[in-house]
Amino acid sequence: MTLHQISAQIAISLPEVTVTQPFGEGCDVFKVLDKVFMLQFYLQGKAVINLKVAPDHAAMLRDIYSYIHAGWHMNKQHWISVYADEEMDESLVKDLVLNSYELVVAKLKKVERMRIDILKSTQ
Repeated sequence: MTLHQISAQIAISLPEVTVTQPFGEGCDVFKVLDKVFMLQFYLQGKAVINLKVAPDHAAMLRDIYSYIHAGWHMNKQHWISVYADEEMDESLVKDLVLNSYELVVAKLKKVERMRIDILKSTQ
C-alpha cells in the first residue's frame, strides 16, 4: 500500500473524522470535529502527509528517519512531513497518524472528548 492509502485507511476509521479539500483538489485535509490532524498531498511528485506531533518527538523523528522532515507549510515545532520512501515503516506511519489524532482530540472540549471515547468503545 502507498503512504496515502495507509494513512487514509487509519484516519477514516477513527471516530468523528471528516475529509475535505479546502485548498483545492490534490490536498486532502483530515479533521476530527473540524480540527486538522492530517493533510495529504503531493510535493514534487512525491506523496507526503503532514501530521501533528509533540515538539520533542518532532526533532527525534527527523533525526532518526530520513523520510521525516519539518512540517511543510506548517508550524515546524508541532508538525512533521512524512514523505513516501522505500524504507518507510508502515507501522510507524500508522502510529504517527493515531498520535496526531490523539493530540488533537486531547485539545477538544470535554464533552467532545467524551463523545469520541464512547464512539471508540462501540467500534
